[in-house]
Amino acid sequence: IPCGPSCWYKPFTGMVNSRKVNLKKFVVFHMDDCLDWQGRPLPKNHPYNFRTVMEEVFYSPVESGLSVPDNNRNWLYPDNIGEIKEKISSGPLDITCGGWGQDGHLAYNQARRHPFSHVTIDDVRDSSIRIQENNIDTILTLAHRSFGSAYQFVPPMSVTLGVKECLSAARIRLFSDTGAWKQTALRVALFGPLTPEYPMTLLQEHPDALLTATVETAKHPISEHPEWDLGV
Repeated sequence: IPCGPSCWYKPFTGMVNSRKVNLKKFVVFHMDDCLDWQGRPLPKNHPYNFRTVMEEVFYSPVESGLSVPDNNRNWLYPDNIGEIKEKISSGPLDITCGGWGQDGHLAYNQARRHPFSHVTIDDVRDSSIRIQENNIDTILTLAHRSFGSAYQFVPPMSVTLGVKECLSAARIRLFSDTGAWKQTALRVALFGPLTPEYPMTLLQEHPDALLTATVETAKHPISEHPEWDLGV
């Protein structure tokens, strides 16, 4: 699971408590986390410290007798990549839950836009756990979303599960309620060809992947304005 979208955590933890669902055998792999410019974990109280957020919204609300044991909570850090990779390889994942980014990234698998290092769709499909620089468009998106466009406060790096790990699950369930920022990525994922520019297009190959979106996210301004002349 990722840190966001977070809108389903409150209903989920509420059902766990009300129905007395025991999560003692529930094993969780956290998809990603943000890093500073030297590839180090962020301060605990940084708003993009995903572990802090998840402990508050996903773990803390669950009654202690029902909660996921600490040793079943697998947090991803720069220094435990090999350990997490081995754990995931040793037993198949049941389900990948999450959302998608403005460029269709799964976990933090952003479209690679380095001018001297290009990747193919096969490279993206086989990508594994790694540390990476965040794309400029990702940084600007998060700056607008969280910091009043003060981009200098957005973490410049991240550690993420690869597309390979995300797609290895028996089921994939993604959701977005973000609206405009996710509209194009959703359209490309549903109707476009496989492309490394939008990693989530690889969901087309998965036997049990489901995308759910709010009406606002499923809309698109270009389709709603056929009178526009965009010069293409």
